[in-house]
Amino acid sequence: MSSSVKLIRSAALSDVAQYAYAATAPKEARLIFLAGACPLDSNGSTLAVGDYAGQAAACIDTMVAALEAAGATLSDVISTRILVASTRQGDLVEAWNVVRDAFGAHDVPSTLMGVTVLGYDNQLVEIEAVAAVVD
Repeated sequence: MSSSVKLIRSAALSDVAQYAYAATAPKEARLIFLAGACPLDSNGSTLAVGDYAGQAAACIDTMVAALEAAGATLSDVISTRILVASTRQGDLVEAWNVVRDAFGAHDVPSTLMGVTVLGYDNQLVEIEAVAAVVD
């Protein structure tokens, strides 16, 4: 299944960012708004405690499962927001590298944010996403 998401780049903007600056979906697309993907196991326990990369990977796994339940894949994602509970830029980059690698060439518009705290005990990373599919 090919994605209906079109990634947009601009020569007028810096190429330093590791993602497209905008994305569109056709008017007939069904939008899928995902809850924040958290690094939780099926019992609700936080995975990879103390490990930014490990929690980012667990969040990707959660996101993939939620997308699958909605009839979508990572290639249908139109934007992401990565929340990292840290004031250290290196921690944010550690989580970002996992997300970027998971998406590969489908480098959707993304925002990477440091936050003070997330909702679950020992949670360091959460990933929000919107996807678009044409049924």
